[in-house]
Amino acid sequence: MSAGADRFEADAERSGTPGRTAPPTFPGSGAATERIAVGQTRGRRTRRTVDLTPAQHRALDIWQRDAADRLGLARVTGQEVLTALIDQLLMDRELSARIQRAIQSGRR
Repeated sequence: MSAGADRFEADAERSGTPGRTAPPTFPGSGAATERIAVGQTRGRRTRRTVDLTPAQHRALDIWQRDAADRLGLARVTGQEVLTALIDQLLMDRELSARIQRAIQSGRR
């Protein structure tokens, strides 16, 4: 077992969560899969990070403050913004297509 896997197992034991006991299954591998609705979780949340330019970071901060003012809230967090955006992306086919086009044009 690699050092990383050893640390993962040790962390799982300390936190009281079971480590990985079976290899993961992938779509099309013959194993039954369960559809999960957006917003429904199987367990702990998974963290994702994003790298922003200083200008993007500043603009997002300004947008969050403006949104908080419009909503009558003390603040709107980046977590709330990204979660709402992802939920919309996964449910809205038109938005999904626009995002895919933006990604494609950004890679040219």
